[in-house]
Amino acid sequence: MIVVAIIGLLAAAVVPNLVSSRKKAQTQTCINNLRTIKMIKAQWALENRKNDADVPTDADLVGTDKPLETKPACPAGGTYDYRAVGENPTCSAPGHVLQ
Repeated sequence: MIVVAIIGLLAAAVVPNLVSSRKKAQTQTCINNLRTIKMIKAQWALENRKNDADVPTDADLVGTDKPLETKPACPAGGTYDYRAVGENPTCSAPGHVLQ
């Protein structure tokens, strides 16, 4: 009985930390994806003589002959908005913000 109680206490202490760690990892992965998208947008703009107000599409950035072979996916299920070249891309997941 004591062993079961100890295991229960340990589980109660560990589970919240695992959830917190998972959320932090998802956020960091998403921010890294946003950085990649930002760099790819700048490359696209330079190669195609676009300005800061131009907005790339999936057809411009994603494909076998494009800078991104596959579109990055937010690990938390958010969706990415490329936005204009002069702006940071965004994610719909809360807290996933490129500073």
